[in-house]
Amino acid sequence: MRLLTSLGIAALAVGLGAAAQAETVKVGIMLPFSGVNADLGDAQKKAFDLYLKLHAKDIAPHKVEVVERDEGPPSGANAKTVATELITRDKAQIIVGVVFSPSAIAIAPVMSQAKVPLLISNAGTAWITTLSPYIARLSFSMWHPAFPMGTYAAKSLGCKTAAMGYTDFPPGKDSTEAFKTGFEAAGGKVVDTIPMGNPAQVPDFTPFFSRVKDAKPDCFYVFIPSGNHAAGVVKTFGELGMRQAGIKLIGPMDVVPDTKLQDMGDAAIGTIVMGHYAADLDNAANKQFVKAWHDAYGPNNHPDFMSAAAWDSMHAVFDTIKKLNGKLDDGEKVIAALKGWSTDGPRGRVSIDPDTRDVIQDERAMEVYRKPDGKLGLKVLGTIAQVKDQCKAQKIGRCGQTQ
Repeated sequence: MRLLTSLGIAALAVGLGAAAQAETVKVGIMLPFSGVNADLGDAQKKAFDLYLKLHAKDIAPHKVEVVERDEGPPSGANAKTVATELITRDKAQIIVGVVFSPSAIAIAPVMSQAKVPLLISNAGTAWITTLSPYIARLSFSMWHPAFPMGTYAAKSLGCKTAAMGYTDFPPGKDSTEAFKTGFEAAGGKVVDTIPMGNPAQVPDFTPFFSRVKDAKPDCFYVFIPSGNHAAGVVKTFGELGMRQAGIKLIGPMDVVPDTKLQDMGDAAIGTIVMGHYAADLDNAANKQFVKAWHDAYGPNNHPDFMSAAAWDSMHAVFDTIKKLNGKLDDGEKVIAALKGWSTDGPRGRVSIDPDTRDVIQDERAMEVYRKPDGKLGLKVLGTIAQVKDQCKAQKIGRCGQTQ
């Protein structure tokens, strides 16, 4: 009896010791929750919330406490203050999210000074990850879709000439530079480049698109910050009859996000984009993801490319918590754990390049079409496997810098 009692006390002590080691990890979420771009924040918040709901038990006995803060306007004007408060007041051990590149650029020095990691789930200007060794990204660089789209447009779509239109802020300039680099290397010629307003409000695209229609290029490459801007692009393209005039609408996946696709109507049909995700992707992980999404948010609410990146980003955070046994106070160890991380998620195989801390993923040429059930969808025309950010691979401009 004494032996059993002793063993029981020892087992209890071990159990209490394990319980005492349970950690609560504070994860700061920075997304736009207000203004014209609030829908972009919503697409990611839903993914974060869903992952937390379905996978909380995966990190037991550890727990995650999420602290959400509004990223602010796309200019990045409020981002530094928001990130500083998340770290100093809310004690966030890692920040995840950030939709806008100016925000990520503004907070890079904050992350370096505080030695707190930032895991980007959207902001795409290529050289952001060179600004701080504490930044990693699981979304995309603008070069991931834009550079191969340039090659694809010239070689597979028969586009000898192209005009480019872009929202006038860093990722727009980055995206068009990437497209032009790929397009002209493949033999195409860019005949016009048009800045089209800022990301803070959706402009009247008519004068910009009319100028392109008059120029009669084979393709019109458009970059906008998705969401309501995308709806405006497709609407204007349709109203001006540009497809009937022989001009192909092309761009990154931002142009036809799944969150807006069903409301775009026939004007979207035939649009060709390059991207890493569509809700129609035929893989097991995505089918489970989409089903869970519809179960949680209803049959008419759809995940998009931002949602998929947010889902994978929270997955990476959870795996890091498990790997480090809940101890995320050392930013260098967190970044080291994220380097080389990989999964087979809704997008397919994704990983974080240990050299650049940027994502590696498949890029797919996809076309909008009308499905047999009457809904709009995206069909895959071709896949480029495991694409690295070519801005860094070719050391172009600021991408040639290292941290």
